[in-house]
Amino acid sequence: MKKLPFLLSSMLFLLVACGPSQRVTSSWLNPEVKQKPNYKKIFIAAMVQNPSYKGIIEQDLAKAAQSMGIEYLKSSELFQPNFTSNNAPVDKNIILDRVRKAGCDAIFTVALVDQNSETRYVPGTTSYSPYVGYGGYGFGGYYGYMYPAMYSNPGYYTTDKTYFMQANVFDATTEGMVWAAQSEATNPSKISSFSREYAEILMARMKRDMNDRFK
Repeated sequence: MKKLPFLLSSMLFLLVACGPSQRVTSSWLNPEVKQKPNYKKIFIAAMVQNPSYKGIIEQDLAKAAQSMGIEYLKSSELFQPNFTSNNAPVDKNIILDRVRKAGCDAIFTVALVDQNSETRYVPGTTSYSPYVGYGGYGFGGYYGYMYPAMYSNPGYYTTDKTYFMQANVFDATTEGMVWAAQSEATNPSKISSFSREYAEILMARMKRDMNDRFK
C-alpha cells in the first residue's frame, strides 16, 4: 500500500508531461455577417515560404476538413511552386479569379505570425526506490540498501520555443473576414506531428464556431 502514493505521483507527472503542446488561444466570428452563407468548398492556403512545410500543413488541413465533410482545394493544387517570380507578390485579383473559377466560396489561410524563446532553469531532483521494510537491518544494512537506491538528477537550463499562428476564413465573393483564430505551439518536436495536431484542433474549432455555415 505504501507504493500507491509513489505510483500515483508518477502517473500524474506523466500525464502533465505528455499534455498537448499546442492550443487555440482565441477565436472570433464576424458579428457583421448578418446573413449566414452556406459555404460549399474552401480554398486552403498555408502562407509559409518552405515548400515542403507548406505541402505538409495544407495536406493535414485538407484531411481534417475532409473528415468533417468539408470540400476543399489546396493552394498547391491550384498554383505551381513557380507561379511567382523573384518573390514578388501576385496580384490578388488573379488569385481570387482562379479561386472563384475553381468553385471555392471561402478562403482558409494559416500563417506563422510570431515566435518567442524563453530560457528557464529546471531544478534537480533526488529520488529513491519504493519503500520496503528494513527494520531488521542495522545501520550498515540500511546504508547498504539505501545508498545505491538513491540518485540525484542535476538541474539544467532549457529553452522553450513558442510559435504563434493565425488562421483566417475569408468570403471569396465579398473578400470580408468571416472567422479568425489564434493558436500557440510550444516546443513542437517535428513538423509532421505538429501539423497534424494543429490541423485537427483548428478545423474542430472552426467547425464549432461556424457550425451551420458549411453545407
